[in-house]
Amino acid sequence: MQKFQQKWLVALVQKALIAIIFIANSILYAPVASAQTALPTLGDPSDLTTSAERRLGDRIIRELYRDPDYIDDPVIADYVQGIWRPLMAAAKARGELSPELDERFAWEILLGRDRTVNAFALPGGYLGVHLGLIGVVTTRDELASVLAHELSHVTQRHISRLITQQSKQTPLLLGAMILGALAASKNPGATQALVVGGQALAMQNQLNFSRDMEREADRIGYGLMAPAGFAPQGFVSMFDKLQQANRLNDNGSWPYLRSHPLTTERMADMHSRLPPGEAAAAATVPSTLEHAMVAARARVLANPGVDTLRQWIAEPQGSGFAALPASRRVGVLYAAALGSNQLRDAAGARTAAKKLEDLVRNDAAAHRLAKLLAAEIELASGDAAAAVNALTADASNTTTSSNRRPELVLRTQALLRAGRAAEGTSALQTWVATHPRDATAWQLLASTWQAQGQALRAVRAEAEAHAARYDYAAAVDRFKAGQDLARRGGPQVDHIEASIIDTRLRAVESLLREQAAER
Repeated sequence: MQKFQQKWLVALVQKALIAIIFIANSILYAPVASAQTALPTLGDPSDLTTSAERRLGDRIIRELYRDPDYIDDPVIADYVQGIWRPLMAAAKARGELSPELDERFAWEILLGRDRTVNAFALPGGYLGVHLGLIGVVTTRDELASVLAHELSHVTQRHISRLITQQSKQTPLLLGAMILGALAASKNPGATQALVVGGQALAMQNQLNFSRDMEREADRIGYGLMAPAGFAPQGFVSMFDKLQQANRLNDNGSWPYLRSHPLTTERMADMHSRLPPGEAAAAATVPSTLEHAMVAARARVLANPGVDTLRQWIAEPQGSGFAALPASRRVGVLYAAALGSNQLRDAAGARTAAKKLEDLVRNDAAAHRLAKLLAAEIELASGDAAAAVNALTADASNTTTSSNRRPELVLRTQALLRAGRAAEGTSALQTWVATHPRDATAWQLLASTWQAQGQALRAVRAEAEAHAARYDYAAAVDRFKAGQDLARRGGPQVDHIEASIIDTRLRAVESLLREQAAER
C-alpha cells in the first residue's frame, strides 16, 4: 500500500481486529450477542470506552508517524490549526464536545503528502488530511467544512460505534477477518485478500460510516461553522465541488467520495439550511490571498512531478497571467517560487518570490507567508544569514508572528546553519514546555544543544522527540544513553538534567510496558 490513507486503513483493520478479539474476554464490552440482537442505533452509547479508543488511536498513529507520506510542514500545519482551533472551541461551547472527550482524546491533525483529495477521522481524536484536499479547496470555509464534518465523526463516537458493530459479526466473518489481518501483518500486499469475497466485502462496509452517521456529521458540522467564524456557505460550495467530481469518471483522485459517499439527501439538507438567496452566492465567495498561497504550497509539496513543476514555473510568463484574479496570480507566483526552489533554481525562486511579495504587500497574512517563503528560499540556497535577517525583519513588523511555529522552526534551522545555534535555544525551550508533543521542535532543540556541546541535553531532547511520536522503545534507548553519559561525568554533565532523565526514563519504561502488553 503506497498511499497515506490506505496505510491508515490497513492499520485500522489490524488494530480493530485486535480490539475485537479483546472484546470477547473483556468486561469493558458487552458479550457477543445472538443473531437476533440489534446493532447499536444512532445515538446509543458505544461499548468501547474512551480510554480504549484513545489507545487504539495511539497505536495507529504510531505507524503513520513512520509513514514516508507523513509530512510536518509548519506553514500548512499552522494554517490548518488556525481553522481547527475555532471549530474545537465551537464544539465545546455548543456541548458537542464533552469534557471527557476533550480531556482524553489527542485532537491532532496529521498531514499526508498525497495528491488525492481525502480526509479521514481516526480513533482517539486524530484526523488525517491529504495535501491534495488542501490544494483543491477554494476557500478556508470549504476546508473548515471538511474539518467540521470529520470533527463531528469523532465527537459523536462514530468510529467506536463501528468497532462495536464489528464485534457483533458472526464467528465465520470474524475468523476471516483475523486471517486477513495476520496476512497483512506478514505482507502488506496480502491485504488485498480482505477485499475479495462476500465476507471481506462486509468487513470493508463496516469501515465506512453509515448514511445516518454521515448526515449526523453534516448537521453537527454545519452548526459549528458560524460560531467558529466561518461562512456556512462553505459547506454548500464544498458539496457542489464534490458533486462535480462525482460526475467525472472515478480515477482514484477523490477517495473522499468513496469513504463519504455523496447523496442527494445530504446535498439537499445542506442547501435547505442556507437562507434564501445565499445558496447561489456560495460558489462565488472569493479566495483570500493567504488561502491561495497555502493551497499552492500544498500542491507543490504533494510531489506532482518535475514536468508539472516546470509548467507551474512557466505560468507567470504566460500572456493571460495579468488578467487573472489577484488570488489566482498570487497562487501561481507562490507555486512558481516554491517549485523553482524545489528544483534548486535559486535565481528563479527569488524572482518569483519578489513579484509575489510586491503583490501581497498590503495583505498582512499573505505578506507574512511571502516573507517566510523568501527566508526558505535563502536557506535552501545556502545563505543562512540572509534567511535569519528576513525573518528578523519580518518579526519587527508584527507582534505575534515571531512566536508562531513556522517562524520558530525556520529561524532555528537558519540559526543552526549560520553557526548561531545558541540564539534559538530559549525560544525552543519555551515552546516545548507548552507543546511537549511537538517532536519536530524537540529534534531541533537536540540539534541546537548538540551544536553548543551540550551532549546530555541533546540526548534527552532526542528521547523526548521519540516519545512524542509514541516510539517508546527508541525513547528508552536514548534516555539510557543519557544515563550512561551522566555516569561518565565530566564538566558538561548537568546533574539537574541527569535527574530529569532518570525520572522520564521510569515514566517512559512504564508506557513501553503498557504498549507491549497491548500487542
